[in-house]
Amino acid sequence: MTDVRKTKNVVWSGTWVAERLGVELIGDARLNDMLGLALRRNPKRAHLLVSQVLGKHVPQSPRVVWRAGHELGLRVRELLGDADATRSVVVGYAETATGLGHAVADGLALAPYLHSTRRPVATVATAGGFEESHSHATSHLLLPEDPALLAGDGPLVLVDDEFSTGNTVLNTIRALHERYPRERYVIVALVDMRSSGDRGRLAEFAEEIGARVDLIATASGTVRLPEGVLAKGQALVQEHEEASEAASEAASGEASEAAPGEASEGASEGAPEPAVSGRATPSQAGRAPVRRIELGWPAGVPDGGRHGFTPAHRSALDAALPAMAGRIAEELDGARNVLVLGFEELMYAPLALGTALEELTDAEVRFSTTTRSPVLAVDDPGYAIRTRLTFPAHDTPADGPGPRFAYNVAGGGFDTVVAVVDSVADTPELHAPDGLLAQLSLHADQVLLAVVPSYVPAAPRAQAPTSTAEDHVTLPEPLRGPAFSSYAPDEVGWLLQDLSDVELEAPTEEREEAIQSGGAHYAESLPVEYQPSEQYQDLFKAALGTSSDRIAQAVGVVTETVLAEHAARTAGRDDARPVLVSLARAGTPVGVLMRRWAQRRHGLDLPHYAVSIVRGRGIDANALRWLAAHHDPADVVFVDGWTGKGAITRELAQAIEEFEAKGGATGFSPEIAVLADPGSCVRTYGTREDFLIPSACLNSTVSGLISRTVLRSDLVGANDFHGAKFYRELAGADVSEHFLDTVAARFDEVADAVDVQVKELLTADRTPTWEGWAAVERISAEYGIDDVNLVKPGVGETTRVLLRRVPWKVLAQRGAGADLDHVRLLAEQRGVPVEEVDGLPYTCVGLIHPRFTRGATGADGKAVSTK
Repeated sequence: MTDVRKTKNVVWSGTWVAERLGVELIGDARLNDMLGLALRRNPKRAHLLVSQVLGKHVPQSPRVVWRAGHELGLRVRELLGDADATRSVVVGYAETATGLGHAVADGLALAPYLHSTRRPVATVATAGGFEESHSHATSHLLLPEDPALLAGDGPLVLVDDEFSTGNTVLNTIRALHERYPRERYVIVALVDMRSSGDRGRLAEFAEEIGARVDLIATASGTVRLPEGVLAKGQALVQEHEEASEAASEAASGEASEAAPGEASEGASEGAPEPAVSGRATPSQAGRAPVRRIELGWPAGVPDGGRHGFTPAHRSALDAALPAMAGRIAEELDGARNVLVLGFEELMYAPLALGTALEELTDAEVRFSTTTRSPVLAVDDPGYAIRTRLTFPAHDTPADGPGPRFAYNVAGGGFDTVVAVVDSVADTPELHAPDGLLAQLSLHADQVLLAVVPSYVPAAPRAQAPTSTAEDHVTLPEPLRGPAFSSYAPDEVGWLLQDLSDVELEAPTEEREEAIQSGGAHYAESLPVEYQPSEQYQDLFKAALGTSSDRIAQAVGVVTETVLAEHAARTAGRDDARPVLVSLARAGTPVGVLMRRWAQRRHGLDLPHYAVSIVRGRGIDANALRWLAAHHDPADVVFVDGWTGKGAITRELAQAIEEFEAKGGATGFSPEIAVLADPGSCVRTYGTREDFLIPSACLNSTVSGLISRTVLRSDLVGANDFHGAKFYRELAGADVSEHFLDTVAARFDEVADAVDVQVKELLTADRTPTWEGWAAVERISAEYGIDDVNLVKPGVGETTRVLLRRVPWKVLAQRGAGADLDHVRLLAEQRGVPVEEVDGLPYTCVGLIHPRFTRGATGADGKAVSTK
């Protein structure tokens, strides 16, 4: 495959088409520098004018792209004068000119910006629509958040990359003028390529509607098309596509003999390049790493102009750009050739990031975006589209799934690609083995993923049905490390709000008295974080060393079971992938490990989020709304660490039932997948043994430094996620990654045992017996405890009692061994007796002091042992 970068600008990139079809560009001397030619399968127009300065199909310096629009905007401001410029609105065309229009608005500076879109949004009323006659995808929507945006009588500035027949602009003006008549329109384009007849049509149309129409373009000319060029072009496209398919089949055979990840060379120069068709899915070993970057996108700033972008938004974004570009620059690892790749209509955000990055780094930075428009790729220096990557749509488009494309990326010599998408497009399809990220990873040394929060306006209250008003609230994007938690950003997204700056900790005895007296719920405060002694830390390390194989096997079993059950449940949906949703925080390390197993064994990049569930209060309904807006609820799999008596299992089922009854999305399964199910409360588990899971030994220091979740009315509003704290100050004691890495290192060794166990489990009767719940009721009666919530069965739950609550005593299975060493140590430190008993279905059970008051503790704060 020819290096595109080495041959650019040697010959005009329209030569190949001009020689074969007789197409000519006639006009300004700058035309050949601004435009190339390509061919596409389109029944209306076979040729495509490919802009060299737009940043769509051809990677270009971000500064060059931005200045092309900005200078046009300066000319519009000069034409209108500041008084009319302030009253104007700039409208750009999707998908090609969304970034150009925004840059024009930057130059104009005084006006809001709106671009058309092909993505309908349920919460926003359509203010207009029109058709684009020659486009591959035609229907445009105008969806301003402010209904009055287009209703003024100031000038309307319409921006497109090319002005060819004028039909698109006429359709727009006609549709809008009927609804929002005004006296002046300004049309802005990089190139004005109308014929003399089309120029006359525009003047006649302006006279017809009684408005002034001005035109500003960087260059002008016309396209001379010989007779029969459409049929001849279509035949040429078909001929080369057939040759490309044949070459792809031949190349796939050659590729099997090449080194992993090594692209096969294409056919002779001038033929389509099969090696970069994007249809092949080589092994994971042949791909560059993909890492997620947290941009720190400023709150309240839209991702672009789909719903309107004001001068105030521009100021806020400009202030945040240096820091965001700095975060990208920190991850470049010495890269010299960087491509910032936008996503279809999302052009301006990556363009702005690329422009800021270009100012910060010595690397050569280029910018382009993906597209839904199919164009023939021909590896010839005289052709504008040298290479093409093909991948599935990954934003659940309204018109259904289909292929998407990235041009001139393969062969571009980029050592780093920064893929910028909005959160609506951060889907399993993006991360799939044949998805965009996988395709990019074959053609760069590293791929960085930056996700911009999708801005979705809330529905006007008067239009929102009472029962589902909450569904239209714009919810924030998940928190991620390192800004929130010590986990890597791609390991988990926390659907929580950060309460790190709020004082929430209370002494354990004070909390217990308030909880048992009914004066407070346990989720309204936090216990003081337990700081493990050196002896206890040594115990954790020893436990991890002896149990890592057992944990790794349980992780493998539960993950393979989830994958098998999900595949059976979604049969016929080839794009379906489980979405792991761990119950913070005990479930989160397990969710991370399950995600790592799926990556290691199957090359699957499963989305993983952490949500809050509170006994007696249910699961965070706003988190469910966010999940339903971004994923199919049928794909969601809830994950927890272990079961005790099954209270959370029942809580989840009841919460989902109530969520649906209140008009929430349907389809969420109330089942929970757990690492260990000693209480026999769930169907999907890694083991039913009650053994020490080392992550239960510690609190935040094994859970990404995140606190237990908080739900308090003065901190968590109706449209907020539940809260939690990030204990950054405990970083020196953090063993979260050590725990994950130690267990994951055993995956390969336990793989065979996992396969055998899963095969047996999938055919076994896994119906929950709830024997744990029966045991809790028996113990509660025997020990005179009125509240079963004070009986905490299992090693994990007993550990929590000793770390967070006021323990009364510990019941231990007679003869229990090393799995209880840490329990015995904690009990000794807190002065809690350990009684050995027979007939326990668990290794141990922790009892919280019943009817607790601070008078039931000694002067040293230790629990008094009474019966």
